[in-house]
Amino acid sequence: MYKISITLGLLFFCFMYGYSQQNSSTDESKIYKEQVKATILEFFEGFHQGDTSKISKTIDSGMVLQTIVTTKEGEIKAVKTDVQKFLTVIHKRPADQKWDERLLSFKIDANDGIANVWTPYEFYLNGIFSHCGVNVFQLYNSGTSWKIMALADTRRKEGCK
Repeated sequence: MYKISITLGLLFFCFMYGYSQQNSSTDESKIYKEQVKATILEFFEGFHQGDTSKISKTIDSGMVLQTIVTTKEGEIKAVKTDVQKFLTVIHKRPADQKWDERLLSFKIDANDGIANVWTPYEFYLNGIFSHCGVNVFQLYNSGTSWKIMALADTRRKEGCK
């Protein structure tokens, strides 16, 4: 009877230890997801305001920026955009142009070092619907903040709602 009690006690301890570790991991994942989402929101705050210094705080210097397009011939391709040109366009955007990219939802997978974010969106130019699509972000944790290392998006004008 004594051996059974010790065995059951050890099993109970192992299950409780494993369960508490799982909760800790889940809590950390939730914190990472919140931090990642905050980085994406800060990126778009800078985008909407035309504030490239705010955007630059959220991106890695070697960030890859791509758009998935369909050519006139019907071929689907990834087109790479130079990040500095992207920032210049945002910085030099005319004051009378209001860009409003509305993120519809967030699907975030993250651990302590890397994250992937899927955000469907609708884009409005001066309050008029322009197009919709999906953004896919890849981020890494630099130790002090989350940095966007890659961004790919799709764009379409039909089938959005």
